[in-house]
Amino acid sequence: MTHRPGVLRTAPLRGETTSSLICRIANRYGLEAKVLRSCWHWRNYQPGHDGGGARADAEVLLNAAGRQLLAGLCGVKEDMLARALPSWAREDAELASEENGVPAAAWRIGGAVAGPVAFGCRLCAARRTGTVVRVVRYAPLWSRVCVRHGRWLLDADADQPLEHLDMRHLPEVAAAQRRWAGVARRAVRSGTAPERVFALAHAVVARWWEQALHWERETIWPRRLHQVAGGNAGAELERWRIVGRDTVIFPEVVAVADTLLDPAMAELAWRASGEMRPRVRGGDDPFCHRLGERVDRDWLGPLVAADYGGPLSGWRGAVIRIRRGAGGPPGYGNDPWRLRQEHQPATIARQLRVLGKEKKAPGSGRMWRAAVPAEQRTLITRAIESTEEQLLQLRGVQTGPTADVARQLLRNLRHSADLIENAWKRTALAAANSGVPLEEVAQWAGMSADALRNVMTAGQEAGPG
Repeated sequence: MTHRPGVLRTAPLRGETTSSLICRIANRYGLEAKVLRSCWHWRNYQPGHDGGGARADAEVLLNAAGRQLLAGLCGVKEDMLARALPSWAREDAELASEENGVPAAAWRIGGAVAGPVAFGCRLCAARRTGTVVRVVRYAPLWSRVCVRHGRWLLDADADQPLEHLDMRHLPEVAAAQRRWAGVARRAVRSGTAPERVFALAHAVVARWWEQALHWERETIWPRRLHQVAGGNAGAELERWRIVGRDTVIFPEVVAVADTLLDPAMAELAWRASGEMRPRVRGGDDPFCHRLGERVDRDWLGPLVAADYGGPLSGWRGAVIRIRRGAGGPPGYGNDPWRLRQEHQPATIARQLRVLGKEKKAPGSGRMWRAAVPAEQRTLITRAIESTEEQLLQLRGVQTGPTADVARQLLRNLRHSADLIENAWKRTALAAANSGVPLEEVAQWAGMSADALRNVMTAGQEAGPG
């Protein structure tokens, strides 16, 4: 297939993937994308999802001849494409061997080429191009709000049909994006890369999001989640909690980022630690109380104080060690903004894959999902994860006076025991409510049916933990 270069001009959109541009060019010429792609010699196959279907975040790398061809089809100069397309100048070893000026291309995953990939706003693209078509572009989380059309633009790497969430009735999300510009400048002035500050804050708040099902006083996030779900998440609560997470928590992420950059918060963390005379964190921790206030939840402080081992504890620990002139644990150092791999939130794509596998699981897995309500299953999972996290803390290096260390270890062990008890009680209650005979549940728990009935009754009267 041949075309006279420049017959129809197709300008690139800033941050667009090369693959997205090729699809828009094909649409402009009235062709299928695969027909236009036949103009290049391909070194590999187009990536797809496990269940079939092409990935929206697939990216294309071109050799020199391939870039010349694309510029001709666009009807624009190469330097314009170089400024607009983040992948334009990326070299690839597979393409270097092409000879004789053959236009060649190779498929890649966009996230591995130039960062997070998201859908673009079709309405904005239509204003620029005159055609309502899908656009895929590189965009970090802090730039996902289309303020003009009230949309949150979703990740393009997940196997799900939505390109955006409607947030026209959530002005605080757009306001947070505007606020982030000032937070980013503040990070630069402090000598810290803004993306590192955002990543840590996002990990902190994403951890809260997982714990929030336990928070009886939390009303802000449920309201937002139902709003982006079209009014009511209903029976699809689990899926909407995955898809809507980053939209719903975005204002708090920006607020936490701004808070952690405040030197007064570092000073507060230092004083709360006991300064040069370390003390165990209590529920009245002033640092946690102030952090709760900064995210408009004055009740959150004690809950944050009781959460050990997460990314926030890592930030506090580094700040305190710097003040004390102490070295960090082996391999971690004293960088407050270092986000450990185990603290990085699971992506939407990963969570959806796990959810899909759970729904397809044979036998008892399907029975469990059918019998136990989504919120109860999630609470059980979170209780188990909290227990695992707490137990991991006991493996850390313990230093200080013997009495202090013993006191802290015993408190941690007691807390771990409480978490374990909470997890098994929730599991036993869910099994009984789903129709498993109480005698059978009691046998699993290693107690009599009467004793289990008393425990479960007491737990129900006390309410959720």
